[in-house]
Amino acid sequence: MSSITNYNNGGTTLSDSLVALVTAGASGIGKAIVEKLLENNYRVHVADINVSALTQLQTEYPTLSGTVADLGKSSDAERVFTDCITSHGRIDVLVNNVGIAGNTARVEDADPDNWDTTIAVSLSSCFYMTRLCSPQIQQNKGCIINMASNAALFGFPMRSAYTAAKWALIGLTKTWAMEMGPMGVRVNAICPGSVSGPRIDGVIERDAQERGMTPQAIREVYQRQSSMRIFVDAEDIANTVLFLCSEGARYISGQALAVDGHTEGLSNWLEP
Repeated sequence: MSSITNYNNGGTTLSDSLVALVTAGASGIGKAIVEKLLENNYRVHVADINVSALTQLQTEYPTLSGTVADLGKSSDAERVFTDCITSHGRIDVLVNNVGIAGNTARVEDADPDNWDTTIAVSLSSCFYMTRLCSPQIQQNKGCIINMASNAALFGFPMRSAYTAAKWALIGLTKTWAMEMGPMGVRVNAICPGSVSGPRIDGVIERDAQERGMTPQAIREVYQRQSSMRIFVDAEDIANTVLFLCSEGARYISGQALAVDGHTEGLSNWLEP
């Protein structure tokens, strides 16, 4: 993929600006995060498994650098790290956004192979990338943001692998905040609720099929779990990432920040 070169935007030399590495950044929440960082004069490297989506993103933003990668594999994580350093010479911010939903099934019906894949992509990838990037981020007193979920705060029936990965991310967030805090590094997690877009639409469709309900009925259940009865937008998550990277959040670390209109747990969940 193409790599970024020095360029100017309103007189600001972006070759001297902060560098963010965003995983799964070519679509959905990741793309919104990438666009928000670019708007604020970050240089950005994107890792994504979707070749066409990453190519399209680089067409929209020619200064962007990127790597096609399956971050469930440690060797691919190493390529992403190398490509980012080659393109930009440094890393200040790591956004561990990559993750997959996994299948929807009761634990006795869950597929072990799907469990392994979900844990690899949604959890191990964050370890791989943080392990590689943390020396750079410590040197630059940067920050790490892990994309968890409000499933990590309450649990999520019929989504064992997804929930396990997201709960583990909260533990890693707090652990890495302890390890790197003395070096001036902040590590936080964002816990979105249901985020409007194709991904949640697919989750709702699969959930409805598994439960023998209509997608609209499932959507209403999801919305009732929020005190504000809403789905958040990808823009809301991107704004939170930008805040956590800013001086305004300079002493916020080790936190799991819910962006979900306040989830009331699963008291409104419909039994299948």
